Amino acid sequence: MAAALPAQAADNSESVYTLAPVLVTSSFREDTLQDTAASVSVLNEERLEQPGKDHLEDVLAQAPNVNLSAGASRGKFYQIRGVGERSQFIGVVNPSVGVVVDGIDMSAMAGGATLLDARQVEVLRGPQGSLYGANALAGLINIRASEPTKTTEGNAELTLGQYNTRNLSAAVGGPLTNKVGYRLAAQRNLSDGFITNDYHHTDNTNNIDETLLRSKFRIEASEDLDLDLSAFYANIDNGYDAFSLDNSRHTLSDQPGHDRQKTLALSGTASWYGHSAYTLQTSLAVNLSELEYGYDVDWANPGLGGYSATDNYQRDERGATADVRFISTEESALFDGRTAWTGGIYFFHRSSDLTRHYTYLPAGFTSEYEANRMATYGELETVLTDKLTLINGLRVEQDRTQYSDSDGNGSDPVDMLWGGRVALEYQVDDSQMYYALISRGYKVGGYNATGNLPNELRDFDAETLWNYEIGGKHSLLDDTLHTQVALFFQQRDDAQISAYRNVLRPDNSTDYIDYTANAERAYSYGLEAQAQWQASAALEIYGSLGLLDTRLEEAGAYFDGRDAAHAPEYQFALGASLDLGSGWFTGLDVEGKDTFYFSDSHDARSDAYALLHARFGYQRDHWSITLWGRNLTDEDYAVRGFQFGNDPRKGYVTEDYIQLGAPRLFGVTTRLMF
Repeated sequence: MAAALPAQAADNSESVYTLAPVLVTSSFREDTLQDTAASVSVLNEERLEQPGKDHLEDVLAQAPNVNLSAGASRGKFYQIRGVGERSQFIGVVNPSVGVVVDGIDMSAMAGGATLLDARQVEVLRGPQGSLYGANALAGLINIRASEPTKTTEGNAELTLGQYNTRNLSAAVGGPLTNKVGYRLAAQRNLSDGFITNDYHHTDNTNNIDETLLRSKFRIEASEDLDLDLSAFYANIDNGYDAFSLDNSRHTLSDQPGHDRQKTLALSGTASWYGHSAYTLQTSLAVNLSELEYGYDVDWANPGLGGYSATDNYQRDERGATADVRFISTEESALFDGRTAWTGGIYFFHRSSDLTRHYTYLPAGFTSEYEANRMATYGELETVLTDKLTLINGLRVEQDRTQYSDSDGNGSDPVDMLWGGRVALEYQVDDSQMYYALISRGYKVGGYNATGNLPNELRDFDAETLWNYEIGGKHSLLDDTLHTQVALFFQQRDDAQISAYRNVLRPDNSTDYIDYTANAERAYSYGLEAQAQWQASAALEIYGSLGLLDTRLEEAGAYFDGRDAAHAPEYQFALGASLDLGSGWFTGLDVEGKDTFYFSDSHDARSDAYALLHARFGYQRDHWSITLWGRNLTDEDYAVRGFQFGNDPRKGYVTEDYIQLGAPRLFGVTTRLMF
């Protein structure tokens, strides 16, 4: 769990340092983290600005029971409490974990979920059925960038590290007029990557090459109207050459792949306060993306013999959302002023056009996908007593999906789905709150376009998730220690799982066919604990623990009775930041997780691991310099894995293959503030 900077109590002559309240913005009404009736992690600016953390994948280990999957240049597929996608090939992914950046739904293109000028990352665990609907079955990750400021301020940062790592970023903001504020940010991120291609005798086939731009404007259009506008641009041209035949960081591919993304996204929110009975918020967002993902299928070269193949996927993604929301005021509160209310309507559009070029499909493959959703939602927050509050939320959503492809397949399902929550919040006093929560989430069904599938595996059904949760939050030791604990049980009906079939080619090599299927049921239960302690003015300690047990059930299926994929039984994070005085500072972080299955369709598993990170630096009023290291013990750990035959030297015998995470990495970061 991330901490806010300590705030000195002005009325205390002994200079007691307390923890500033942290706001959660991913809800109908902003509230403090300690008063939010849900299991939530908030990673604030102090955590996000730590050197070596440029992308969402670099910080999520601090949130309990959250995992990620790579299989690309970045870890861009996320799992919460064992629920979430792990890759995308020919099929269309409807995400179980929503990723929202400044009001823009980036769930289907999370490679662009960078931490450029990020102010806060919020992780909401459990279904967000009443708030976000079908794209947040397992939970939501919300990234908020820094807002325009009343005075001119900014920063510039340069990072140099091993593997020819170079990262230059800058941000500036302030007032344009007394009614208009702005914030501009840019980043150029370059690295050769940590993979060596022994066939080409080069070390940059898994490189990072990212250019990012963001602008935000806040306009006080009138006394009753505020406008918040945001624009985001990403140009990502990363290499992808990560799997080797001997599970090392030395590859033998003769045709290394790539992982590219160009995204332009715009969002705007109008907040109107012109009526005494409600506030009207209207939010619009659009995004346009070109995605290209390709790789060397055989991971080999002519000198090794065997087959030779490449696979390439080009996607044109278009998305738009519109949300019109009415939020009550004190004057319009119901039931003698005890019930605040929120209600609205929501529209979602997504289209995804795919062109695939695969060696074993010489005619190529194309598909067109379009989804349109309409939803209405509402929530009531009723003060039952001075300590007890009841929260009721409901969302009803219609999804219409259209799919067609060059193989003559097509599908046009319509789903009517609903979700919501009922929560009881008991505020013992200003320092203690307990809650009980029942929530329901949902996810639309779909169609498997993959060839070589029998007809009965083509369609898969919508799934639902029931979440039962109790928790408590405390502010202790004169508000220097904040804690959260949550216990949960979840049941998924018609759980969508990622499955695959191995099809032998004439040369006995294996063609990997992935598709989505339904398990009859899936269960999970566990614990999430987080703590943050300002032990003194100089020392802050923070940590989290996630415990998780999952089960899949489908009579006669391979996975029946087994743990869900990418669901480690434990995850932990522990860190400390220490002010050494006279401008010197240091910090230490450790993160770890248990072993887990890579897939629901085979037995390949990761190894348990722990990673150690450290930093040491010097800071003055307007600049700082930090030496840092990540994975100091040079641990080998997996971020993706498969099981099939792919080595011609061994006659394509079935083996486990893994993509390794980053090895030990040192760097230096210089930061200027003005």
